[in-house]
Amino acid sequence: MKAVYGSTVLAEAPSDQLVKIEGNWYFPPSSLAEGEFATSDTAYHCPWKGDAQYWDVGSGDDQLPDGAWSYPEPLPGSVERVGSEFAGYVAFDPKVTVTE
Repeated sequence: MKAVYGSTVLAEAPSDQLVKIEGNWYFPPSSLAEGEFATSDTAYHCPWKGDAQYWDVGSGDDQLPDGAWSYPEPLPGSVERVGSEFAGYVAFDPKVTVTE
């Protein structure tokens, strides 16, 4: 699967390496394009997943503030709830196209 914003490929991995949580595909850290993610100061806490890390994504004319997020240290019990490890996996804003 591939995550694309504008003409920029942000992540690419086989579908069996992704995790789907609440309708969002989470890509493994190893699938992320280098140089396309910058740490955002946006804070968010999910009551069952924990503290999220937001990322500004893209480069040049294809930039999307807070276009991606991850849970670096999911709360105890969340991995069991999801059924798969997802620490550090990255999901994308709906403005990012995720395709097979």
